[in-house]
Amino acid sequence: MKYKMVAIDVDGTLVDKNGNMAAEDVQAIKRLTHSCVTVALCTGRVVQATMPVIDELGLNTYSIFYDGAFIVNTCTKCELYSKPIDTALIREIVDFCRQNNTYIELYASGASFSPTHILGAHWSETINTDLLFVEHPRWSKAIHHDFFRIEPTVVNFDDIIGKKEILKAEMLVGSDDEAIQAKRFKDYFGDRFNYSIANSPAFRDVYFINILHPQVSKGAALKELIDYWGYPLTDIIAIGDGLNDVSLLERVGGSVAMGNACDELKQVANFITNTIEEHGVATAINSLFHF
Repeated sequence: MKYKMVAIDVDGTLVDKNGNMAAEDVQAIKRLTHSCVTVALCTGRVVQATMPVIDELGLNTYSIFYDGAFIVNTCTKCELYSKPIDTALIREIVDFCRQNNTYIELYASGASFSPTHILGAHWSETINTDLLFVEHPRWSKAIHHDFFRIEPTVVNFDDIIGKKEILKAEMLVGSDDEAIQAKRFKDYFGDRFNYSIANSPAFRDVYFINILHPQVSKGAALKELIDYWGYPLTDIIAIGDGLNDVSLLERVGGSVAMGNACDELKQVANFITNTIEEHGVATAINSLFHF
């Protein structure tokens, strides 16, 4: 079978604990694009935090961001899909977190996009590509600044509710107390959100809980993307390592779990590759494609 597209997770799949990609992985992905195979990143990261990866890989097509809430071509700045959380639910989130002394982060896209292609300045030259709002800075500020290259903006949430489209809220769990708070949040809101749990090799003791519109997931976003291109699901490969990649791998004809993937993901994969330290992405690409 000749696969037409490869969808690849970022943290723990392409990007290691030091924030780097293996040269073997970069070369393998460039061989795909040079062979006219479409490569799309599918990440929980915001656009700005993903741009160094996109630049190094030389990608010029659509990718999935915010754990499936946003699809955009960072080269043309053409937005394909956006699914923000309803404003009324954002108000409920804020009220609940204030009442329960629970830390929450709100993310919105700050750049301007168009449904038509726009040629012009490179994405990294755009000011305020993504917006991360907090009411009170905390220990996670260093993670955002040092690793993901995004600065939190301290605001009163009342000033942005209804004025900014919030693509995701996020809780960071690094202690037992924070885990209790996250469970209390989920017990209260139930299935009114989709909860996507991610973990980065750089922060093994921290869990990133993305709180999304209930219809948002990486898998649902991939469906939007391949419908746009007209690719059959059987012609798609997906590679990932985390719980938030399950919906991605369940959708495609060729599902690849990293050697360092969680057990839940390995159970839905039809191919398990090497770990990220053993450049598992390159191993999978070289096994599934014959250049």
